[in-house]
Amino acid sequence: MSDEPKKIVALVDGSVYSASVCQYAAWLSGRTSAPVELIHVLGRREVAATDDHSGAIALGARSALLEKLASLDAERAKLIGQRGRAVLDDARQIVEQAGLSDITTRLRHGDLLETVAAAEPDARAIIIGKRGEAADFAKGHLGSNLERIVRATRKPVLVASRSFRAVSKVLVAYDGGESARKVLDHIATSPTFKGLSLHLVTVGSENADVKAALTEAAAALKAAGLEAETLIVPGQPETALAKLVDEAGYDMLMMGAYGHSRIRSLIIGSTTTAMIRSCKVPVVLMR
Repeated sequence: MSDEPKKIVALVDGSVYSASVCQYAAWLSGRTSAPVELIHVLGRREVAATDDHSGAIALGARSALLEKLASLDAERAKLIGQRGRAVLDDARQIVEQAGLSDITTRLRHGDLLETVAAAEPDARAIIIGKRGEAADFAKGHLGSNLERIVRATRKPVLVASRSFRAVSKVLVAYDGGESARKVLDHIATSPTFKGLSLHLVTVGSENADVKAALTEAAAALKAAGLEAETLIVPGQPETALAKLVDEAGYDMLMMGAYGHSRIRSLIIGSTTTAMIRSCKVPVVLMR
């Protein structure tokens, strides 16, 4: 989501959110002309094909039993690999159906965080589903890897909602802090936001300083050729933003992640979890 022609890295896991991840990757690629890389990571424990069962076998047990257990491990690892490739094939098909052809797929073994770190230098944005494969069993929880990735990467992270819808109206949480200004700079320099309806919002009390900060932010976007409306809403960010997104029909929420203000500190702790969970649209987080 910057001006560099880098990849859109989409992390797919075969969950119900994977389709949305692929569709947002295709949408973002269409806005930026960036290629899409689809990555599926097999955890080390998933592909451990040669577990040592000897400690569980009593003295005198037949070696044939050990061989059978080893064979079962190998077959399990083989099937998991086949499933991983099928997940990537399905993901590719979804992106292709959106009209894209510059797509690569990668099946990785190991840690997801390490995979993201390796892909980050060539990435302009990272897309991950709000929840993982346990989505239908733990609807009240976000994906276990979501916060780890947002904390680790300096690239924009698009947290995909369960269902895709084309983005035309974007809400930008702006508090004047460092990461909020980074979000603003990103919007001003990325082709992603050209022609979209942009709204800058500050949650809190309306006063001269807040108005001045919003006016300055809108002027910065105007200098980049973008028009943005400004608004101030009362309340707590975790509830006010989600309510505004829902009632005003926004298609995407952007905000800085981490920091000292109320908005940016939302990513830390249960308050953030509640806000991201309650938003039914994708949330783009930037550090």
